[in-house]
Amino acid sequence: MATLKVTERGQVTFRKEVLRHLGVRPGERIELNLLPNGRGMLEAARPTGSINEFIGRLKGRRKKVATLEEIHEATARGWAGKK
Repeated sequence: MATLKVTERGQVTFRKEVLRHLGVRPGERIELNLLPNGRGMLEAARPTGSINEFIGRLKGRRKKVATLEEIHEATARGWAGKK
């Protein structure tokens, strides 16, 4: 179990092993779900993009027709929130 210290300003810093376990990198977000009895559940916040956002990621990236492999790769990156 990881123990975190709360600062005077009410902030906590997560250790690298905790962030690694959650699969969170710098700049990404963590969701905290508040549960009864003063408990909480942490998990990595995953983007909930729309198809329009996905298509927008492809705009202007290619001047040629993409192959099926390129489309598959772009799809995987887009839904994972990567550029």
